[in-house]
Amino acid sequence: MAYQGIIFDVDGTVVRDHTPIPGAAAGLDAVAESGLDRVFLSNNPAAVPEAYEDRFADAGFAVDAEEVFTAGTVTTDYLADEHADDDLFVIGEARLKAQFETADLSLTTEPDAADVLVASIDSEFSYETMCDAVVAGEEASDFVGTDPDMVYPQDGPDLPGSGSIIHAVEGVTERGVDVICGKPSELARRTALDYLGVSAEDCLVVGDRLNTDIRLGTDAGMTTVLTMTGITDEATLAESAVEPDYVVDSLGELAGVIDGTAERYDE
Repeated sequence: MAYQGIIFDVDGTVVRDHTPIPGAAAGLDAVAESGLDRVFLSNNPAAVPEAYEDRFADAGFAVDAEEVFTAGTVTTDYLADEHADDDLFVIGEARLKAQFETADLSLTTEPDAADVLVASIDSEFSYETMCDAVVAGEEASDFVGTDPDMVYPQDGPDLPGSGSIIHAVEGVTERGVDVICGKPSELARRTALDYLGVSAEDCLVVGDRLNTDIRLGTDAGMTTVLTMTGITDEATLAESAVEPDYVVDSLGELAGVIDGTAERYDE
């Protein structure tokens, strides 16, 4: 099959923090040589595309900020479209709140004034935050989460991610999140496909998480490639209900997927 575009996950797939993952350079080179249009789609809600451009540069890769979308940018766009005039009570990093403010969204620090409750990764999450969440959850008409990632990979031990915060807020408010904006949502998928200008059937998606990266593709009929350089191990893959089309040890094997010589995982 001749593909026209490719969606890359970032953390655990191409880089880990500022360090290139072995095989990533060869994979990116294979994409460039094949002429596929590319986009990078991360579930990190706090880091802006410009920060990713710098991280890629530190790792030795030339990537423009315009090629990068994150759970933060997708959430910002969603809130600007659906809640432009509402007051947002945000449980999240200052860098996420800054993205909302740059988009002229209205933020409140008073939980009883919340029209919308937004939850995301928050390194200052505390018992006081939980108390505020109870109040905001009672007042807000909508509860929005940035992304479902339970942990965030880095050099060293993984860190708790947005999913862990969202689950805690769901528990204390006794209400489920209404919208998740990051992968594997339709919002995130449409953002990437619109940028590429290709159909799902003509697109590859590559990542290290079954429940986000691979599901993003399987839900829409994309060809999916799981790389074993990140969060997924063999046991998790064997037990998963979400099955990728291809499994590679690293992006160094991506050329075989693109040219059709790689063996499919389901064969």
